[in-house]
Amino acid sequence: MPEDPLERIEKNLDSWNKGLRDPEAAQDRVLSELLKCYSKTDYGNSLGSPEIRNVDEYQRVFPIVRYKDLEKLFSKVRDEDFSVFLDAEPITWVMTRGTTGESKIIPVTPHHLEDLIRCGSRAVLNFSINHGGLALLVGDVLNLQFPSNMSRIKTGDREIIYGFSSGTYAKLNPMMMGLSLFPRQEEIDSLESDLTAEGWERRYEYIFQKAKDEKIVSVIGVAPVQTGFARYIKKKHGLYPRDLWKLQVIYSTSVSKIQTRYAHELRRMYGEVPLVEMYTATEGAFAQQHDDLPYVSPNYDVYFFEVETSSGIKMLHELKRGGWGRLIVSTRMLPRYRIGDLIEAIGKNYFRVFGRDKLEVLIEHIAYRSLYRWFL
Repeated sequence: MPEDPLERIEKNLDSWNKGLRDPEAAQDRVLSELLKCYSKTDYGNSLGSPEIRNVDEYQRVFPIVRYKDLEKLFSKVRDEDFSVFLDAEPITWVMTRGTTGESKIIPVTPHHLEDLIRCGSRAVLNFSINHGGLALLVGDVLNLQFPSNMSRIKTGDREIIYGFSSGTYAKLNPMMMGLSLFPRQEEIDSLESDLTAEGWERRYEYIFQKAKDEKIVSVIGVAPVQTGFARYIKKKHGLYPRDLWKLQVIYSTSVSKIQTRYAHELRRMYGEVPLVEMYTATEGAFAQQHDDLPYVSPNYDVYFFEVETSSGIKMLHELKRGGWGRLIVSTRMLPRYRIGDLIEAIGKNYFRVFGRDKLEVLIEHIAYRSLYRWFL
């Protein structure tokens, strides 16, 4: 007998909450599952993953890697055999926006997509259940994602069209627990618009014309695209989104400082409604807002989290309030991957991702903390 949808939702959210109540136990369970995945790859076996039994051994044996360390392995995945580094053949490939340099191109395995959909839906489901129930899911969600058809890649005897991760994931998962994205990603991609100002205006105009008379209940997407769309329709049509739709919530993702840099402007444009932050990236859906506090809480039950601090490597859940450093994630596809984000603990498993791992961000953060302490 098929599982009841409400039961599936409750199990998903219960798993997240259980991980927040006991992150150490959750992280031990996750590491055990990850090591099984790594044991199916040449990379994992070369490091002895089948013999690793605990966190200390994992940290001692597996090196911290960055994207540039994996490029040659990804090339072998494309040209030879996926088992060089992955536990399953990629469904497709995706690209990042290149906020710290050149765009990264990363494979998408079935396990990766499964975890991303499971965790990516939590912000929507959690908000709905805590603010009136699943009736909030009735209606369309304005789809403001990057295109998923920007380039081509040769993998084995196939040629795959790929694009940005946000658009690709929206295309692969157009229905999220009954909540439908509008317009569909395939429609947006069919415009074949580039990322120039003219390309975005063409995309924005299409979305506006398609959605202006629809029942849009919320908006989900990359924060700069959300503000860009609102500015465009105000300039072109004299309307803000708040004039078109009675939104119930804004789901915003993919950049740092959403609550401090974007929240006020988004509410001004879309209406004075709750803004729910999601910490998602090409590499996974790692955390989302748990309640009304403007911070995110990690998915300890799905991903493994470490932080590189000035005093060494620590587990994310071990960080005390005010502790911060470079985030290291382990997913079923990426072991000990330095993702390039800086994270700070607020306490009680609340965190904020305050920027990319750049010198100017580090200087700004250190200066801010010094001034904050001085004024205290």
